[in-house]
Parts: sequence; structure tokens; C-alpha cells
Amino acid sequence: MASEPLLLGVRHHGPGSARAVRRALAAFQPEVVLIEGPPEADALVPFAGDEDMRAPVALLAYPADNPDPKLRASFWPLAEFSPEWQAIRWAVAREVPVRFIDMPASVRLANPPASTDSTVPEAEEAGAVDAAVRIDPIGALAEAAGYDDPERWWEDVVEHRFADPVRPAASAPATAAVEGVAEGVSENVAGAVVADASGVMGGVGLFAREADIDEEELRAAAAPFEAIAEAMGVVRASAPRPPEAEAVDEERREAYMRIGLRAALKEFERVAVVCGAWHVPALTGPLPSASADAAVVRGLPKIKVSMTWVPWTHARLASWQGYGAGVRSPGWYHHLFTSVDAHVIERWLVRAAGVLRKDGVPVSSAHVIEATRLAQALATMRGRPLAGLAEVTDAARAVLCDGDELRLALINRRLVVGDRLGRVPEQTPGVPIAKDVAGSQRRLRLPPRVERRELRLDLRQAFDLDRSRLLHRLRLLGVEWGKVLAAAKGKGTFREEWEIAWQPEFAVDLVEAGAYGTTVLEAATARVAEQAASAATLADVTALVERCLLADLPDALPGVLDALDERMALDADVAHLMDALPALARTLRYGDVRGTDLSALRDVTFGTITRICVGLPAAVGGLDDTAAAVMRDRIDGVQAALALVDDAEAHERWQGVLAGLSTRDDLHGLLTGRMNRLLLDAGAVDVDEIGARMALVLTVGVPVARTAAWIEGFLAGDGLLLVHDERLLALVDAWLTGIPGDAFLEVLPLLRRTFSGYPAPQRRMIGERAAHIGTGRRGADEDEDVDPARGALLLPVAARLLGRELHV
Repeated sequence: MASEPLLLGVRHHGPGSARAVRRALAAFQPEVVLIEGPPEADALVPFAGDEDMRAPVALLAYPADNPDPKLRASFWPLAEFSPEWQAIRWAVAREVPVRFIDMPASVRLANPPASTDSTVPEAEEAGAVDAAVRIDPIGALAEAAGYDDPERWWEDVVEHRFADPVRPAASAPATAAVEGVAEGVSENVAGAVVADASGVMGGVGLFAREADIDEEELRAAAAPFEAIAEAMGVVRASAPRPPEAEAVDEERREAYMRIGLRAALKEFERVAVVCGAWHVPALTGPLPSASADAAVVRGLPKIKVSMTWVPWTHARLASWQGYGAGVRSPGWYHHLFTSVDAHVIERWLVRAAGVLRKDGVPVSSAHVIEATRLAQALATMRGRPLAGLAEVTDAARAVLCDGDELRLALINRRLVVGDRLGRVPEQTPGVPIAKDVAGSQRRLRLPPRVERRELRLDLRQAFDLDRSRLLHRLRLLGVEWGKVLAAAKGKGTFREEWEIAWQPEFAVDLVEAGAYGTTVLEAATARVAEQAASAATLADVTALVERCLLADLPDALPGVLDALDERMALDADVAHLMDALPALARTLRYGDVRGTDLSALRDVTFGTITRICVGLPAAVGGLDDTAAAVMRDRIDGVQAALALVDDAEAHERWQGVLAGLSTRDDLHGLLTGRMNRLLLDAGAVDVDEIGARMALVLTVGVPVARTAAWIEGFLAGDGLLLVHDERLLALVDAWLTGIPGDAFLEVLPLLRRTFSGYPAPQRRMIGERAAHIGTGRRGADEDEDVDPARGALLLPVAARLLGRELHV
């Protein structure tokens, strides 16, 4: 006869549970270890023992054979302090088989679970309590034991069992929790169970054992798990039935667990089960019959899935996403689990001081000593067996941070949560494109790191150019590993500045990208071709041309250019052509640096310029204020784009169009003013001619609103023109001083918008020039009342600084 299994109900991602699991497994010496997880992962268990495997990691299940983005992949994250991970490592090291017994991933992905609302619905008080118990049973136990934080309750009852996991101090809170939940939720249901709780806490009914097993050690190791199982039994018996969809999902999962347990008991004598504490009562007698469980799971839809190990991060564990939810303080729990001695608090505060010192905050050893004493004193005052995260946080805030919440936030981000990133062996099975990315990362010395860092690339260097291509290709595939910094603009087309940070969910993005090809180059090429065919607007295709060039996809570029030609032939809107031109011009400029043959793109670009010049006169007439402002921005965009195109004929054609439109009276003043300014900046019109045109606009007979719009279009952007040209300044000044009072209030917002865009030094200089108009002086900075005698005193010093001899 097979013995009863050892049921180890744990808290997912709990360091105390992880230590207790290892102790229980060592005492029980099971022949097989069953773990709550997808059975498809059984073949991946040996990789967990590889020396290159480092937690946190996650099991990734995704639809195989042309994955559908609508079928989302599933993760099962595991940290170093996760009980399941420690059970796997313990078993692999001793060549003990490991089996996963939860619902298969093939069924899970074909039947996604119903979403669970994290809020308690409005109901009567008793109903609200029942709902809270159902949503968060651990929180209900903690509240019944007098704790306002479930994390604290678990730390005191389970996590802080360093020397003796069954010391009496831990039994009292657990017993109180059982009694409190039974009394507060449903006395008539759980009363009988509570009556026997103290007996269960004190003694453990164990199973048939081999002679070489230390029964006393096994009894001590199993006691915490039986106490938690008893508490979960009371909670489950008292909790109301959840919504139908959630109840069905849970029923199916536990039926699969019992099926896997029965199969293991037929083969092995000593079976250990590691699962969430909530499921333990469902695995103890009396159980449904095997035929009943088989009926529950019979006929469920399935899909073909693949599984692999992927790196994970502590930050993702803290986000409450994925298997077993998450924990708010993974960095703290990792510290608790990996501490080699009892000096947990001291070591933690030393690390916190190191974080602050690295950020320039002066923290001494005396600070650490005082913070340690304060944390221990707080634990004593609060009746806790050991200082927990709340105590060390309060101590760090008061002593190390001097009450500064920003410093404390730095400790929380770098220590309490942390940025630890896992690692998986190279031989781990996975999608081919993921292996291609990993190989490129090694070749280009771009390790996937969670922390954000800047990357400066010189595209004249082949190594940096390859890095740029990889980042751009991944962005085309939806893997936003890096983003180009806006501050990098204006530093030359041969330079790029990136901010890169690797995230674990990119593994799913690579799985989806694998449907397009086995390498990054192949997949990006296919993806661009698909996007070009489905692009809705001309601007979409134009942007795709630029991205295609940046990613260096020569096989995709002809198809994208064909799509661009087609869209341009069908799109007669000049505004769309003007929106498309800047990206085309940038693409030509980048092509010069990257050595790409862009003769076909050059023809498309010049054809676009010609069409804009032909269609612009008809597109600028009859515009209101809003449409005129949009058109002005488009004209500025074309002007900037032409500055990137080295073609004198295109420049001459564009300036001819602007010259013809700049004197039309039927256009909006904002546009004519802007066109005149562009012509002046380009040298196509001299200052005298501009002065004459401005004088015509600023006459009394011209409506004030039109004049203000003309001035706004002409002066927008840079005030140096008024600083250096007193004639234009005098014209503007005379017009402003002559505006009637009622009209001035109408144009004031336009004037403020124009002049407020100037830098403060330019505004100050314009004011000084305006104050001296007509006086023969040009302001305080260029005062003509100079004292020659005083100036002569400075000449010898200036000559010596310049290394010249002074000739008088």
C-alpha cells in the first residue's frame, strides 16, 4: 500500500516557506516531488540544475506553430526564495524525479481563466467579509490574528523561522488565526474544526516511513505545514462560492492535481507535494472519485504549446502579475533567504547605507549601528519576534535618511524591490529568433540588463552601426529594448544616443516575432513588408521607409518604396505630401551616412517636392485661424526638410513658390508673414524689401487682427532679427503704439504668444533697443557715451592677454 503523501502547502515566493520545504524534503526523502505547475514543463526540469541557471526565472508557455497574438502566453515566475524553485533544485541535485500536476498549459491557453476583481463588491457586512476571505484568504488569516498587514503575519508565523520552525511562539498566532476566521466568517461551519485546532498544532499524524528517516525531525519539519493546512481548511469551509466561471476554473485545476497525485501514488511510496496552501484541503480526504475528476477535465479544448525557461526580474515579481501573484518586497525576501547567519538586520542596513553612499549621501557606521538598535527596539515595542521590513524601513527613514522620503524611495527601489535579473543556460530550448537575439547580444557586447543605461553610437564605426541595426530591427518587431533619445538630435547624422533597458516580457514579443522568421533580419523584413501592405495613410508608409533604412533592411526597401509610390499616386492631398516629406528627407540624409543605395528613394523625394510646389498655392487659400496655424507648421516642416536635401533646383523651385504667395492679399496673415520670414532667412529677399512689405501691412487701413497675424508669422521662432535690425523694430514699435485701446486687447494674446517664445536675454535686448528708438542711442549694451581715458587703462591688460604689443 502506498503511504499518504507529504503535503507542503506554501506561500508562493515566501523565503520562510522555501526553507521549510527544503527541511521537510530532507527529512522525508521523497521518491518523487509533485509541484503545482503545467505538466508540459516536466522536460525542462533538468535545466534548473545547470550551473548557468540563476533565478529569478520563469516558465514560459506559448502557442506553437504560428502563434496567434490573441492567445496570450503564460508565465510561471520563480525566485530564489520561491518554495517551488527550492523543491526543484533539491530534487534535481539528488536525481529525484519532478512532476508538475496543475492544469496543462495546452488547456490553460485554450481556456483563459476568468479575471478576478480585486475589490470587494458592495454588500451587507457579512457578505463583504465572506468576499474578502475568498479574494485574499491570507489577508483574512492575518486580520483574524490581529495583523493589519498579511506580509507581517506571514513573516512572524512562517518567514522568521530560523532556528526552530515549530517553536511555540509561532503556534499561537496560527491558532488565533483559525479561531478568528471561524468566528468572524461562519461559526456554525468551522466550529468543529476549531475545537481540534490546538491538537493539530501540537501533534502531527504522520505516514509510513523507511527505517532510515528520522521521525522526530520529520515531525518537526512537517508541523508548520499541517498548521497552515488546518487554517486553510477552515477558510475554505467558511468562504462563499465564487462566481461560476472562477469556481469552474478552480475545480478543474484541483481535479488535475488529484489526477497527478493518484498517478504518482501508484508508482512511488514516498510522494511529496508542493503547492499553494489554498489547495491543500482539496488534496486531503475525503476526495472525489477518480472517475469524477476525470469527468471534470474530459473534453476541454486544447492547443499545441511550447515551453521554455526565460529570465525574470524582481521588479516583475513585485508587479503582482503571473503565477502565484507577487510580493511587494522581493529584494527583502531574497535577503532573508540568502542570509547565512542571524545578522539579517545588520547586513540589510549596511547594504542600505551603501546605496545611499553611492548616491552621495554621507552615511557612517555609527548611523548603521543606531539604525540597527532602533529596528530591534521597534520590534520589541510592537511584540514581534524579529524586526521585519516595517521596522528596518522605519529605522532607515529616521536614522539613515534623516526623514527624507526621496532617500527612502531610493532604498526601496534598489533594495526592497531590486533590479535582479535571472539567467538561463544557452542550451535551453526556445524559439530560434530568441537564440539569434541572444547571439547578437553576445557578439555586440550588449548584455540584457534591467537597469536603464545610455548607449552612444558612432555610426561611422562598423561595430556601433551593427548595434544600431539590431536595436532598430527589434523595434520594428515590437521589442522596445531601446529608444532614441531626443537630446541626440542636432549632433550629426553619424551619432545616435539610446536609452536601453531589457524587460522579461520581451520573451513573449520574440515568440510572436518568431512567426515572421527565424532570425531578426528575416523577421523584421517580413514584418515591414506586412506593414507596408496594410498601411492606411501616406504618412505611415513614409515613416516606414525611414525605419526600414535605419534598420538596414535592403530586401524590404523596394516593396516599401513601391507602396509609397502607390499611395502618392492615389493621394492628391498636398497636406499629406507635406507631412511625408520630412521623413523622406531624413531618410536620404541617413542613407548618406549608412552607405545605402537610395537612388529610387531620391526620385520619390524630388517627385514629392515637385507635387508640393504645384499644389501649395491652391491649398493655402480660404483657411481659418486653426487651419492656418497647421499649414504654417507644415510649411516650416518642408523648409526644414529641404535643408537636408542637397539640390539647388529643389530649393529654387520652393523659394519661387513662397515668393509668389508672400504678397497675396487673400491669404491668412499668419502664412504670408511666415513666408516673408523664410524668404528673408534664405536671402531671397533683402531687408529693405521686407521693411517695405512690413510697412504696407502695418498701415492704418489694414485690419488689426490681420496685421497681428502677419507679425506673429514673421517673428515667430527667433527674436534676433529685431535685436539687430532697428528699422524693423521701429516699424513694429510704431504700429504697436498706434493700436487703439479696444483693438489692443484683441491682439494682445497673439503678441504675448509670439514674444514669450523668445529667450529672456533676447526679450531684454529688444526692450532696451525699443527704449532708445529715435534717440540716436542703441541701448545700454552699446552706449556711445564712452570715456576714452578710462578705456585706455584697460588696453595694456587686454594687449598682454592677447600676446600683442601695444603701440600708442
